[in-house]
Amino acid sequence: MRVRGTLVAGVRGLGLSLVAHGGSLALFVLTVLSMALMVLGVGILTTPVVVSWARSFAQLRRVWGYEVAGLRIPAAYRPFPARLRRGPLGQAQRCAVLLRDPATWRELLWLPVDLSAGFLLVLLPPSLVGYGVGFVLLPLLHWLTGLGGELLGLGALTTGRPGLIYALVPVGAGLLVLARYANPALLRAHFQLAAVFLTPPRAELAARVARLTETRHDAVDASAAELRRIERDLHDGAQARLVAVGMSLGAIEALIEKDPARAKELAGRARRSSAEALTELRDLVRGIHPPVLAERGLGDAVRALALRTALPVEVTAELPGRLPAPVESAAYFAVSEILTNAAKHSGAERVRVDIRYADALLRIAVTDDGRGGAVLHSGAADDAGGGAPGSGLRGVERRLGTFDGVLAVSSPVGGPTLVTMEIPCA
Repeated sequence: MRVRGTLVAGVRGLGLSLVAHGGSLALFVLTVLSMALMVLGVGILTTPVVVSWARSFAQLRRVWGYEVAGLRIPAAYRPFPARLRRGPLGQAQRCAVLLRDPATWRELLWLPVDLSAGFLLVLLPPSLVGYGVGFVLLPLLHWLTGLGGELLGLGALTTGRPGLIYALVPVGAGLLVLARYANPALLRAHFQLAAVFLTPPRAELAARVARLTETRHDAVDASAAELRRIERDLHDGAQARLVAVGMSLGAIEALIEKDPARAKELAGRARRSSAEALTELRDLVRGIHPPVLAERGLGDAVRALALRTALPVEVTAELPGRLPAPVESAAYFAVSEILTNAAKHSGAERVRVDIRYADALLRIAVTDDGRGGAVLHSGAADDAGGGAPGSGLRGVERRLGTFDGVLAVSSPVGGPTLVTMEIPCA
């Protein structure tokens, strides 16, 4: 098992050395060049793309760090604003956010370190194994080919020196013994070096932990409230109707011979009660997880939701396929709550829902042409347009916060109202 682990570490080290050398070199050069071109304006358009590549490269190293060495390297990227312009202006806005993020500069500083010291640390494991095996087999290789040390890059060092050829055998054995114990440690040191540069300061981590703790508490409270709602709806709705159906059936059984007309009337009432109970159960199931969402995905589920909304709703969805089920569910009910608010309070005539996926983010924008005045502030939400406090935006914000999502509201008095949501999908 130890021999296998040594060889696996050597192979992994070889792969990581190629990645560290080629990837870090290319990304560092591209990033520096792109930032230099910002003087000419071209870099404003290219820097967000290059920095996103660098982030993906760093994220890949974090994943490998956990899979190979069991080392967790946290990330704390600042979220983009909920409202990003489109076109060149949006790219410039994205560029400004990235350049103000300390994580961007940590990764830029890490790239040359990964290219030098990180490359050396992962190059040693395959070198120890390769030269160890080569030195041990050097006499055999020399006897078969007559080339001796030339095959191992020693040049003419062993030419005419058969004693040196055999002297390198114990050296090779020593390298293999060293590789047996050192290779896993060298790989772990490589990822620890990455962690030194990629790990955010404690203050950033503390802020992120505080937010995650708050959103998890909100998720638990929301889950408990949802269970109480389901219990209440079942008790007051379908359960009461089913009890009535049972009582009607008992009365029918007693009257079916004595008073067939009365029994027929009760049978019709029981049938109507059972149909109403079935409708209520379907509505309850739709409120927990709509079947169309499970079967057709978020885009079609929102379109079906739009057909049931009192206002005309136009839906545009550009999605690469199915998203994670929790994300789809959170997005669906968030849109449902916002459409309900618009129908009740906004006085709008039309609503537009735009759903897009890009850069591992689900972005949803809901726009209505109503009177405006919706406000989201300091943990409270008010819909000034309808004069009704507690418009549900705070609940939407809590729902999105469970996924580190963000909610932004732009609603000047007189309208229009734009509600933008972003949910990370990675």
